[in-house]
Amino acid sequence: MSADLSRLPDPAAVTALEASAARAFGLSDPERIAAVAGAETGLRLLPILTGARRVAIIGPTYGGHAEAWAAAGAEVVEASQGVIPDAEVIVIVNPNNPDGSIASIDFLRDLLDYQNARKGWLIVDESFIETTPAHSISARAGDRLVVLRSFGKFYGLPGVRLGFMLGDPELVARLKLLTGDWPVSAEAIAAGAAYDDAAWADDMRAKLSRDARRLDRTLTEAGMEVIGGTDLFRLAAAPKADRLFDHLCQAGILTRPFADAPDFLRFGLPPLGAWKRLEQALEAA
Repeated sequence: MSADLSRLPDPAAVTALEASAARAFGLSDPERIAAVAGAETGLRLLPILTGARRVAIIGPTYGGHAEAWAAAGAEVVEASQGVIPDAEVIVIVNPNNPDGSIASIDFLRDLLDYQNARKGWLIVDESFIETTPAHSISARAGDRLVVLRSFGKFYGLPGVRLGFMLGDPELVARLKLLTGDWPVSAEAIAAGAAYDDAAWADDMRAKLSRDARRLDRTLTEAGMEVIGGTDLFRLAAAPKADRLFDHLCQAGILTRPFADAPDFLRFGLPPLGAWKRLEQALEAA
């Protein structure tokens, strides 16, 4: 499917994209889903949509959620799965970034029941859920549960900037008022046709699983300790990781360092043809 860039996207095409994504996510009601220009856009708009003033973020996790709520003037407190402080909004990234830890469906349901009883919100960021769909709670999105989904990570096209917010129809309708008739580009709509190809997704999950195991072996043989991740990325520990980061950059390999965990690096799966370069760079280091 190609994109026609000579005119504005047809709003009906956006609606069709949302319906396709809803089916892929197991969501029965297309009124509970809205396309956005990446999950990042959704998380940045959530403070406006909920109006919450106190937010608990289950961590440690990546900083985007805390930044969005703090910028909106909300009080942000860190939580853990064992200790959940009182808050209007609870945010959990599942699978977590960068350690890949997964919260069970039972835990998420209990957390949702807890928030429902208090008329609070539960926000589940499922940006990396595509490789472990059985752990998704997207099908229950609505009422007090908001779910964020990302297209680019699993489908390997982050540049198209496509994501979705799933939630109560009233909240979704307010989001659509904020994003307007053309929330995503023609390229994003065209790329989103991939949601209708379930066989491709199954094959890709199998391939990513094999590649993740290969990356584990490569990192371990290089003297690193793999301590977490998903089938889309791996988190590894290494002495003098800052020097390794610089060395890999010089070899054209970008990893993710962490200021609060200087021994950690996050590795994405190498694209086709780049495995040898990674192996040689690690050997030279």
